[in-house]
Order: sequence, then structure tokens, then C-alpha cells
Amino acid sequence: MADEFIPIVMFIVIGVVVGLVFYFKSKARADMQQTVRLALEKGTELSPALIDRLGDAEPEPDRDLRRGLIWLSLAVGLLLCGIAVPDNSGEALRGILAGAAFPFAIGSAYMIMWRYGQSKK
Repeated sequence: MADEFIPIVMFIVIGVVVGLVFYFKSKARADMQQTVRLALEKGTELSPALIDRLGDAEPEPDRDLRRGLIWLSLAVGLLLCGIAVPDNSGEALRGILAGAAFPFAIGSAYMIMWRYGQSKK
């Protein structure tokens, strides 16, 4: 009976974490808008440079490289986990390799985007 709750709780926790991330991002944006609104009501003039700084920050140039390395490291970790599992039939390794293919593909896509972004500059 308790074994059925493990995947349910896992998905609930993932949903809660994602929901909290979105909640706090929207709260930070609302606080920033309230600050700008108060400054405008008090008659403070906002320069274009200040408005640009208050908006979304410019993405860092190596952001895709870092994300790609994290996803590729996750794929390598899954591969090493699959190799470490003692299974004579090889089914465990094949299953974990199938699971490792997804983070490997995502990491490879990030690395390609990072490389493409470098060549544009």
C-alpha cells in the first residue's frame, strides 16, 4: 500500500516546487512594478537606463554552456549508475541508458545553442 504513494508524492513535490518558483517570480515582478508606480506617483523621473536595468536582466553569455554541462553531467551520472547496478541480464543498463538519453539530448541541444550563439558574436 505504501509503495503506491512514492510516485504520487514525488510528482506532488515536483509540482509544488515548480509552482513556488513561478509564484516567487511573479511576486518579484509585482513588487518591482509597485516600486516604479510609487516613484512615478511621487514625481520622480525615471531615466531610460534605469528602466532598462529594472526590466529583465540581459542573459549571461555562458548560460547555455552551464545548462548544457549540467544536463550532460546528469546523463553521465545515470550512465555510471546503470553500469554500477549488478545485473547479469543487462536489462537494468538498457533501461537506465534509455532514461539517460533524454538529459543527453537536452544537454547536447544547449551546447549547440551555446556554440551557435558564440559564432553569431
